[in-house]
Amino acid sequence: MDVPAGQASPPITLYTSAVCGYCMAAKQFLKSKGLAWTEVRIDIDAAARERMVALARRTSVPQIFVGDVHVGGYDDMMALHRAGRFDSLLEAGGAR
Repeated sequence: MDVPAGQASPPITLYTSAVCGYCMAAKQFLKSKGLAWTEVRIDIDAAARERMVALARRTSVPQIFVGDVHVGGYDDMMALHRAGRFDSLLEAGGAR
């Protein structure tokens, strides 16, 4: 995604585990778009897992957040991308 000069994309947070193929696919997709993210490993941090479940109301990984917006999992992110709405979310700053 091309971010206009002077505009930063919102922080992207991925809740992941080490043995998750969809987590790896999500990171590869974000990398292909030149985006940075913060990875939170729930398989090694029980408190992080509890935070993820409280925020996402889901127990599966990955759980992806753009700013304050819960995108969902990998399939949800790709559906947004195919619909042309993932870039719009990044441009909007990830605000609700």
